[in-house]
Amino acid sequence: MSSKGQAFALPSYDEIPRSEHSQTLKRVLEVCQSQHERIALLEETVAQLKDEIAILKGEKPRLQIKPSTLNKDQPEGEGPSSGQKPQDSGAGHGKKPKELEIHETQILQPEQIPAGSVFKGYEDYIVQGLRIRLHNTKYRRARYQTPSGETLLGELPAAVRGSHFDPELRSYLLLQYYEQHVPQGLILKQLWEFGVQISAGHLNRLLTEGHEPFHAEKAEMLRVGLAVSSYVNVDDTAARHQGQNGYCTHIGNELFAWFASTESKSRINFLELLRAGHTDYGRDAAAPGRNAPPAAAPGAAAPRCGGPSLCRSSRLGSAAADSRDYH
Repeated sequence: MSSKGQAFALPSYDEIPRSEHSQTLKRVLEVCQSQHERIALLEETVAQLKDEIAILKGEKPRLQIKPSTLNKDQPEGEGPSSGQKPQDSGAGHGKKPKELEIHETQILQPEQIPAGSVFKGYEDYIVQGLRIRLHNTKYRRARYQTPSGETLLGELPAAVRGSHFDPELRSYLLLQYYEQHVPQGLILKQLWEFGVQISAGHLNRLLTEGHEPFHAEKAEMLRVGLAVSSYVNVDDTAARHQGQNGYCTHIGNELFAWFASTESKSRINFLELLRAGHTDYGRDAAAPGRNAPPAAAPGAAAPRCGGPSLCRSSRLGSAAADSRDYH
């Protein structure tokens, strides 16, 4: 469009003098490039406005898909220098060959060595591999009977007491299920293919029972996180499982993230979670007065917190009714 609002019409090819063909073509290409950039910018602006409208309507915006980094070029200064052929040592992209643990070494000799040849050492070529095989151990517990009639039996190693599966196999199952998110059905099928004799119920018990140290570590993480944090963010989400309502509560900040699944989202439930395993409740002087507990009877011991950080936790819990973001 011209400055007066009239449409701008490009001259035809025959109307352009032959002497100006090269200069005119250059100008046309410049205009096309400028228009192409402007159209791309306008399309991006329209897409952003559509996303904002979708959010205002309660709908989901367009999915942001990041470009693949599989074929991303190496940064400058990394990798072999230009003009230098990289050596194929078989070490992959992890540790350097000298850092890899070597489990087996094989000496390879040339097929034909002419007489008079001088040995000049070895050229190493590293091949990485993985061995997954069944490994069953039979513990033959010696049994003795003392002159008094008492029976003595050889003690089992502490790692296998109460279980017919060794620690390595149990660790592998936990890794596959909790970190790699492999379903129990596929894990069971894989174990059967390896030759492990195990039932679906026993596999489920190995994955869900006897993990008290993990639960203790989780509870300690919340206590430490509250002790070193000046604020925490809290959120919960609801879901149904086997026809029952359930809630997953998150407590954390940029230092830690803690989750718990319960059947309630009440204030009492939140306080119980925020107390990190402690069963006592208390308020300090900074707690809001509108929810202050009644005064203790003369001679009665006032409830105390488990420490300054836990008092702060109770103070945070008293604000749970008004906000889910605590500062």
